Amino acid sequence: MAHYVYVLVCADDTYYTGYTTDVERRVAEHDAGEGAKYTRGRTPVELVHVESYESKSAAMSREYAIKQLSRAEKAALVDDER
Repeated sequence: MAHYVYVLVCADDTYYTGYTTDVERRVAEHDAGEGAKYTRGRTPVELVHVESYESKSAAMSREYAIKQLSRAEKAALVDDER
């Protein structure tokens, strides 16, 4: 099973980083207001970055690392994908 770390851009132009095993389902949950509390009032969201890992621990470590980045560093990470 693959483990994913993803970055969303919310409607208010903020970034949200999360972990999942099913990216499409999780993004749909965020858009439906059923995702994280942070994204509930910030829909619609746009998936802008995804990374895949073989272990949950590796993905969770990367999620934490991305969350520690500054907004400018997150923007640079996302701009590489766009």
